[in-house]
Amino acid sequence: MAEQKICEDLVKERKKCSFDVQELTHLIDGGPQETKERREVENMVLSAPGFSTKNEVPEEYLSHKERYENAVRKSCILYERLKEYGQRHSTMDAFRPTNKYRVTFGVVKDITPFMLHMGMFVPTILNQSEPEQMAEWLPKAMAMNILGTYAQTELGHGTFLRGLETTATYDPSTEEFIIHSPNLTSYKWWPGGLAHTVNHCIVVAQLYTKGECYGVHPFFVQIRDTETHMPLPGVKVGEIGPKMGFQTANNGFLGFDHFRIPRTNMLMKNAQVLKDGTYIKSKNEKLAYGTMVFVRVLIVTDVAYELSRAATIAVRYSAVRHQSQPKPGEPEPQILDYVTQQHKLFIGVATSHIFRVTGNWLWNSYSQTIKDVGKGNMDQLPELHALACCLKAVCSRDATARIEEF
Repeated sequence: MAEQKICEDLVKERKKCSFDVQELTHLIDGGPQETKERREVENMVLSAPGFSTKNEVPEEYLSHKERYENAVRKSCILYERLKEYGQRHSTMDAFRPTNKYRVTFGVVKDITPFMLHMGMFVPTILNQSEPEQMAEWLPKAMAMNILGTYAQTELGHGTFLRGLETTATYDPSTEEFIIHSPNLTSYKWWPGGLAHTVNHCIVVAQLYTKGECYGVHPFFVQIRDTETHMPLPGVKVGEIGPKMGFQTANNGFLGFDHFRIPRTNMLMKNAQVLKDGTYIKSKNEKLAYGTMVFVRVLIVTDVAYELSRAATIAVRYSAVRHQSQPKPGEPEPQILDYVTQQHKLFIGVATSHIFRVTGNWLWNSYSQTIKDVGKGNMDQLPELHALACCLKAVCSRDATARIEEF
C-alpha cells in the first residue's frame, strides 16, 4: 500500500499546536477510557467486510433507489457489528450522549434508514412500556427481529401535539383500539424508515374511550407483514421523496383506515385503559412526551458534534487554501491567516465546545429528573421539558448560523 501523504500546510499548522491534543481528545470524548472504547468501535466497524469504497461508484452518481439500497446494506453490516459489541460488553450506552458510535456517520454518508429504530422506537419501549410489554417487545427490537420508527408528526401538526388528529378509539366488546386517520392532514408525515424499511411503529394518537377524549398517547402498532413486508390491510404507507442531507433516511407517510390493535398495545407504563374501557390517568400528563424530551436532550450534543465536523472541514480547508497576494512578489497566503476568516472559524470551534458542555449538563439534569420521577417526585419535570425545548431550538439555530458562515 502506498504511503499516505499529508498536505504540507496541514503538517506545518499542526506543528504550531500549543496544547496537548490527546488531553483535548479525552475531554471531548469524556475521558481516556471513552476514547479507548471509541477507537475500538471504529476499528471493529471499519475492518468489517463490505465497507470498502475501492472501485465503488460515488453515492452522488447513484439513483435515489440505489442510494437507499446501499444504505440498507451498509446499515445491516454496521448494526450487526454494533450488536455484537453491545452483547460482548453488556452495554446500553448507545442511549446516552457519546462519541463512541459516531463512526456510523462515516459508514452511511447521509442517514441510516435504521436511525429512528434505535433513536426513538427502542427508547420509547424502554421508557413508556410496562414490564410485561417490555419483556415482549424489547428483546425483538434490540435483536432487530422487528424494525420500528416513531410516528408522531402529522401533515397538519408538528410541535402542537394536542392538535394531532389520528385517533385511537377503544372498543370494549373486542378489547381493541381502532386506529384511524380521519382526513389528509391526520396522516403521519416524515418518520425516518417508514417509507420502506420498518414493519412496526410507535404511533401517537388521540385516545378515546367511553365517549371521551383523553389526549395523545403512544401505541405499539405493526404496519407490515413480517414475512412479506407488505402493508397490512387498513394501512396506507409510502415515501415522501428525497431530502437534502437525508437522502437515505427513508422518510415516509402513514395513514390508517379503522385499523385494529389489541388493547395491550397501548404503552401503559404511565396511563392505562382497563378491559371495560375505564381510563386510569397518568401521574403527570407530560410523561407521555418522554421520548420527545429524551430526543431533544440528545439533540444538543448532536448539534455540537455536527458543528465540530463542519468546523474541522472549514479549518482544514482554510489551512490548505491560498488566495490573493497582499504583498507583491510573495507567495499567496493561506486564507487561515486572514483575520476575518479566523473570526468565523474561532467562533464556530468555540461554540461547538460550549454546546457539548451544555449538552452534557442537560443530559445529567435529564438523568437526575428521570430518577426522581421513578421515586414519584415530578417537581423538576416541567423545567426539564422547557429547557430541552429551548436548548434544542437555540442550539440548532446558532449551529446552523455558524456553519453557514464557514
